[in-house]
Amino acid sequence: MTVHKAKSKQGVDVLQKCPTGIRGLDEITKGGLPRGRPTLICGGAGAGKTLFAMEFLMRGAMEYGEPGVFITFEETPEDLAKNFMSLGFDLHEMMARGLIETDHIRIARSEIEETGEYDLEGLFIRLGSAIDSIGAKRVVLDTIEALFSELPNATILRAELRRLFHWLKDRGVTAVVTGEKGDKTLTRYGLEEYVADCVIFLDFRIVKQIATRRLRIIKYRGSSHGPDEYPFLIGEEGLSILPITSIGLDYPVSTERISTGVPKLDAMFDGKGFYRGSTILVSGTAGTGKTSLSSTFADAACRRGERCLYFAFEESPRQIIRNMGSIGMDLNQWVKKGLLEFHSARPTLYGLEMHLVTFHKAIEAFKPRIFIVDPISNLINVGTASEVKSILTRLIDYLKMQKISTLLTDLTHFGSSVERTSEEISSLIDTWLLLRDIELHGERNRGLYILKSRGMPHSNQIQEFLLSNQGINLVDIYTGSGEVLTGSARAIQEGKEKASELARQREVDRKFREQERKRKTLEAKMAALRAQLDAESEELRLMAEEERRRQAALADNRSEIAHLRKGEPSAARRKARKRSGKGD
Repeated sequence: MTVHKAKSKQGVDVLQKCPTGIRGLDEITKGGLPRGRPTLICGGAGAGKTLFAMEFLMRGAMEYGEPGVFITFEETPEDLAKNFMSLGFDLHEMMARGLIETDHIRIARSEIEETGEYDLEGLFIRLGSAIDSIGAKRVVLDTIEALFSELPNATILRAELRRLFHWLKDRGVTAVVTGEKGDKTLTRYGLEEYVADCVIFLDFRIVKQIATRRLRIIKYRGSSHGPDEYPFLIGEEGLSILPITSIGLDYPVSTERISTGVPKLDAMFDGKGFYRGSTILVSGTAGTGKTSLSSTFADAACRRGERCLYFAFEESPRQIIRNMGSIGMDLNQWVKKGLLEFHSARPTLYGLEMHLVTFHKAIEAFKPRIFIVDPISNLINVGTASEVKSILTRLIDYLKMQKISTLLTDLTHFGSSVERTSEEISSLIDTWLLLRDIELHGERNRGLYILKSRGMPHSNQIQEFLLSNQGINLVDIYTGSGEVLTGSARAIQEGKEKASELARQREVDRKFREQERKRKTLEAKMAALRAQLDAESEELRLMAEEERRRQAALADNRSEIAHLRKGEPSAARRKARKRSGKGD
């Protein structure tokens, strides 16, 4: 068989990779399994070795056009076909198309004794025939312990193992050999891992009654690979493996703003709401309205025609839909239109890694623009704070890469600091809203404020958070007279202030009216005095005129008398004679 080889810049042949098609595995192996070489898949019972091998073979045939041979030493062809069908693969159809060939080889101790010295020549002949019959590029041997289980001679065992792996490599097929985990060794005989070019260990563990599966690449000759343990999930579509480390911080950002669903809350964010693709945390104690705020955000997204994926860890979808109906929100309409999808389960249903895998699968299937988890604090029941932070870090980085806006809720407890989370994820959050109880005058009310919001101006005011049959409303908290009042205390105080203001206004109006009355009275008096003054002035003028006339008459009289005394006409008489034309 010819193996296509690539050369490095220095002209040296580099290792070719054979993509497995298993979701996530090709990423952490940087291309797949070593092409033309055997890979050992080892692990305990139930770890998923056979399913791994089956998917490797089937996806190679379906997605990469590489026929494969499956050699089983334990399961019959009928059982094998049923196992393939559990992953959605029709083995009989693939065999009919000449893409898959299977062979069941039964090994018995009695047969070994009858044939004398044990070797693998018979296996090589049958395997070679099966490879040649369909031109196979991939081979699976499941499991290798069955092949040597009845062979007590360690020397022969070691030699035959080496011969088997070398034979597979000489044939140029990409082989997957499964092996059972031994006692303190990766495999039962502790030899296979040394002769295989690539060794992948599958682990199935139960911690605190929570089962998780993990995958680790023990070695990979000629290639770098991820060194961590990777959680993986076996689902209806096969295996899904997720990187344990964060993808990185080189994700796209957007300047687009999206509404929170509450107009007054939008106003607190400079009137524009959250950044698209940002991560929002809503934390608060029980009953402060976290789910209501999350549902309002989901409702606003659906009204824009965007898909919203809602993971609920405390309530069922029907319960959430019913409860939101009490505040005037009809979420069921969005579910029917396919814009809103709920995933509801107890966090203890499975481990953290399984939750992460479930998140990824749901996101990839639904492709939402909005992603909600309510609440993340319940994840602490299935892992430590550092483990939960690790899971959420990977989830948030993945969502940011996809430009998906994320809203997480966090349940805080009475007596604890409200400005911290039990998962220590505050540094991962772009916008943090705090909902808190305000107990005053025997009454409990809700308050909301923005603890932080990166990259935008925002309000620093505490708003009273009200839930009514019209939805969510925010009201300014009364802060006068050196105290903070909410609820009925605020309403009573505002009523008092309104009444006081009204009384003051009435007093001012009364004083204005009184002043107007005084002004009019004064003006009337001034008019009367002015009239009196005018009358007196006229009288005085008349008297002056009269006096002037009297003085004139008196002067004439004196002149007349003086004339009479001298025999001359007086000046008045001369004037009169002159006016009559009689001369002097």
